[in-house]
Amino acid sequence: MIIIRPIQITDYDALHRMAIESGHGFTSLPVNETLLKKRIGHSEESFKKSVTQPGSEGYLFVMEDTETGEVVGTSGIEAAVGLDDAFYTYRLGKVVHNSRELNIYNTVETLTLSNDYTGVTEICTLFLGENHRKNNNGRFLSRFRFLFIAEHTERFDDTVIAEMRGVSDEHGNSPFWAWLEEHFFSMDFPTADYLTGIGKKVFIAELMPKYPIYVNLLNKEAQQVINKVHTNTVPALRLLEAEGFARRGYVDIFDAGPTVEVERDQIKTVKYSKKCQVLINDSDDNVFSEGKYIICNTRIESFRATQAPLLLRKTAQQVVLSSAVAEALQVVEGDWVRIVKN
Repeated sequence: MIIIRPIQITDYDALHRMAIESGHGFTSLPVNETLLKKRIGHSEESFKKSVTQPGSEGYLFVMEDTETGEVVGTSGIEAAVGLDDAFYTYRLGKVVHNSRELNIYNTVETLTLSNDYTGVTEICTLFLGENHRKNNNGRFLSRFRFLFIAEHTERFDDTVIAEMRGVSDEHGNSPFWAWLEEHFFSMDFPTADYLTGIGKKVFIAELMPKYPIYVNLLNKEAQQVINKVHTNTVPALRLLEAEGFARRGYVDIFDAGPTVEVERDQIKTVKYSKKCQVLINDSDDNVFSEGKYIICNTRIESFRATQAPLLLRKTAQQVVLSSAVAEALQVVEGDWVRIVKN
């Protein structure tokens, strides 16, 4: 069975493997032992912490195949970004130049460095091993986070964002960064991306242009990738758009990939998820005919989620699970779970 649970330090080797497999442009998984172990430790502390409002907590989960014990994917939630380290984005804007006397009117797009998303919740670090990109595992690995958020709203901000990976080639070269590198940074994209991933962001404030950049001054290659996503990221973006996420004119400062956002309570999974009390039944006449659901328990440190068929008793606010699913979720009859149709 495929389950999702909080990461543990014993998952380090698997996380390191996924950091390598994810490649350039995946800032939140740097190939750095110290930083990866620090991230695991911070996540473990976050799950144990008593929280009444979002702070610097970071929750990292892993997807595990219980038949083999193999960790095959990961995804995370940052409770409130930018509280410890500045969270930079470019805000897309417009400047109008016009002259009535000459009858000339020009609108020019601009990029302005901002910290507008400071304090909001970010979903991040979504990676699934290639062999398990089937059976809706990718949807599950993304959407279960909204069940966790719905169950523990006090831990998260009213606004939720996701940074989408921008356009780069197989060597990690970004057309947008190439222009910035030439004029301001003098370091390649993988290096800048890695420094950000390990928390060394001071160079951004020191070297990034302080004034708005006129988009029409960028070369054509850089202009064409602004607000565009990497080919591999298109399915993830479509899934988030189906949940209600939308572009609001913010892009990544390195590869110009879009940042999408939504009000927490308007996320489709948050709105339509239900809490039900558990009944357990393995009898032959009990047909689990409702189709597959994403199901999670209501705990934090011992959080578990899976996807499975079930039987709903809507009038009684009850859900019938098989004993195998109940065991995977670490629930017994009478406990509560949160569910949403997959």
